[in-house]
Amino acid sequence: MPKLQSSFFRIDQRGAVVQLAMNRPDRSNAMSPDFWTDLPRLIRELATDSAVRCVVISGEGRNFSGGMDLQAFAGISKLFDSEPGRAAHAMRQTILDLQDAFNAIEQAPFPVICAIHGACIGAGVDLMTACDLRLASKDAFFAVEEIHIGMAADVGTLQRLPKLIAPAVAAELAFTGRRFSAEEAHGFGLVSAVYETPEAVLAAAFELAEAIAKKSPLAIAGIKRNLHYARDHSVADGLDYIATWNGGMLRPADLMSAVQAKMAKQEAEFADLLKPAG
Repeated sequence: MPKLQSSFFRIDQRGAVVQLAMNRPDRSNAMSPDFWTDLPRLIRELATDSAVRCVVISGEGRNFSGGMDLQAFAGISKLFDSEPGRAAHAMRQTILDLQDAFNAIEQAPFPVICAIHGACIGAGVDLMTACDLRLASKDAFFAVEEIHIGMAADVGTLQRLPKLIAPAVAAELAFTGRRFSAEEAHGFGLVSAVYETPEAVLAAAFELAEAIAKKSPLAIAGIKRNLHYARDHSVADGLDYIATWNGGMLRPADLMSAVQAKMAKQEAEFADLLKPAG
C-alpha cells in the first residue's frame, strides 16, 4: 500500500485490513473540514490497492465522534449574504460535497466496519449508517442531534437509518434528537453486537475484518454491491441484478479454491482484485 497521508486520521495497516482512526481526541473527533476531504480521498485511494480487503473506522480518545465541527464551518453562513438563488445553489453544492464523503464508503469494493465507543452523535450517526457493519462498546450512546440546532440531518442519516431500523423508530429518533444507548441500538438492529469496553469493541472489529479478509474479495465485492442494490430496489429487480452479476463475475477459480480447501480442512487462499486501469 502506498504511504497515505491525513491530517485528521491515523492510518494503520494490519495485513489486508486498514484502520482509519479519527485522531482529534481533544475535540471528541469533531469533523473539521479536513475530515470531509480526507475520508473520501483515503477510501478511494484504498480502493485502488488490491491488497486491501476490509477497513475499520474508529475514534481516538473518549468518544467516537461529536459530529460536525460547527465552528469550523461558521463561514457557511456567509453564503446567505449573497443573492438568494445563488446562495441556495452554493449551499446545495456544499451539502452534496459533504454527502460525497459518506457515499465513498458505500462505493468502495471492500466492507467498512465502524467500531463505536463513547459519543456518536450528529454526523457521527451519518458516518456509521454509511458503514457496512457497526459494533459498539457498552459506553456508546447515539443521537440524531440536528433537530436541536433547528435543521434536518442532511448528509445521510434520514436516508439510511430507516433502511437499517424500523422507520417509525428512525422517525422518533430524528424528531426528538434524544440520546439512545448501545443496548437500545443493538435492540433496534443498528449495531451487531455490544462489548464491555472500547478496547474490546476495537479488537472485535479487527477480528471480524480479518475473517472477512480471508474470503474471496470478488465475492465480497459482489455481496456488498448487491446488498446496496437490494436496499434501493424491489425484490424482483434485486434478483435480476444478482443473476446478471454472477453471470458476469462468477468464475471457477474461487469456487474450486473454496471447495478444495474445505475438503482438506484448510483455509482457502484467494487472489486479490485487479487494480483499476489508469
